[in-house]
Amino acid sequence: MIKMLADQIGAQSKKIVWVSPLIVDIHLHKTSRLEILRALSERGHQVRLIASYSSRNNPNERLGVPTLLFPLRYFPSFSPSAYTILLSLVLPILFIRSRPDYAIIEPDVTVFGMATTFLLPKSIRPKVILDIRSTPVNISGLGGFLKSFFFGIAVHVSKQFFQGITIITEMMKKEVCQVFHIDPHNVGVWTSGVSTVLFNPQKYDETSIKKECGLEDRFVVFYHGMLGEKRGIPQTIKAIEILKKKCPDLVLFLLGSDPDLDLKRLAQELEVEKMVIVHGRVSYAEIPKYISMCEAGLMPLPNHPDWRNQCPLNLLEYLAMKKPVIATDIPANREILGNSKCGIYASSANSEEIARAIAYAYENRAEIGDWGAFGRIIVEERYTWNKVAEKFETYLLKL
Repeated sequence: MIKMLADQIGAQSKKIVWVSPLIVDIHLHKTSRLEILRALSERGHQVRLIASYSSRNNPNERLGVPTLLFPLRYFPSFSPSAYTILLSLVLPILFIRSRPDYAIIEPDVTVFGMATTFLLPKSIRPKVILDIRSTPVNISGLGGFLKSFFFGIAVHVSKQFFQGITIITEMMKKEVCQVFHIDPHNVGVWTSGVSTVLFNPQKYDETSIKKECGLEDRFVVFYHGMLGEKRGIPQTIKAIEILKKKCPDLVLFLLGSDPDLDLKRLAQELEVEKMVIVHGRVSYAEIPKYISMCEAGLMPLPNHPDWRNQCPLNLLEYLAMKKPVIATDIPANREILGNSKCGIYASSANSEEIARAIAYAYENRAEIGDWGAFGRIIVEERYTWNKVAEKFETYLLKL
């Protein structure tokens, strides 16, 4: 019986190569790729990430998954093309030597790096899957045109030559299938996920961390991620200005960076600089510590195509830390939170509506700590990386 079970597990173990355009020491959006590969590895598969890095020191050991990283200094107009050429030379050799079962590729110019692999015999070629985490929206200029162009090319190529497509949400799957006339039965979905080991509220003492940050007796609303204008951050600072008399001990803590915005200056202009803290980037392992000290997480995304069909990673991280979330009522947030008490909705990303939702959380500060526990349940039922990897694995094994 034990031998039969071992043989069954061995038969299901696959070699999976992820070919990514990531520059791992520059790009911040690498968490999902790394975590899904770790989870697949824990499920018995042999995984490898192929990407590039621009620093002098190879960051391979810090990534936590087997990698093949190309040293490539970053030049916006040059690096993607150079990387694509490298892939076209290296991938055929890699496929011949390691014989992977699956190769995951992203909708980028690097999809052309797969071209030479189709010269190999079918017995050597892996099954190729195009993975879509986002679609090009609100594009402008030459860069936007190229992004949209290569996305379209990648999807059309995948329809003709690849064995599958995976997408981040059912909502985005519906959109892509309609636009590109793809049979939805051939498309898999795996969402964002969260590590419930790393994001574990029991590891942290909220009181001592707030004291360390000088925020004792303050009501902290917390956001982490890119601090872009399109993400509702300036509107939230304006919401703090609306609430400064009603909620004098309120603090908005922003963790992240965006070189195109001067949020500190905006806070000064609105005379709320003592109520708005803009903190620089920290390592991913430190993020749970900062979440632990807040009373509520914040997801102020506007309801437009950039975010409507997404599965926000930081939202899941707040929930894993048992924090209620002040969130705009858009499909991406509603899909995760539903009608759970852990979600406090703002009807839009308008400053007045965000202020109204924050005020509601503030007025119920004695109860919202208990509401956050419902978020942890949502994560444990649907969004642990093991559950996400199981869905991905099921799709791959059906190809």
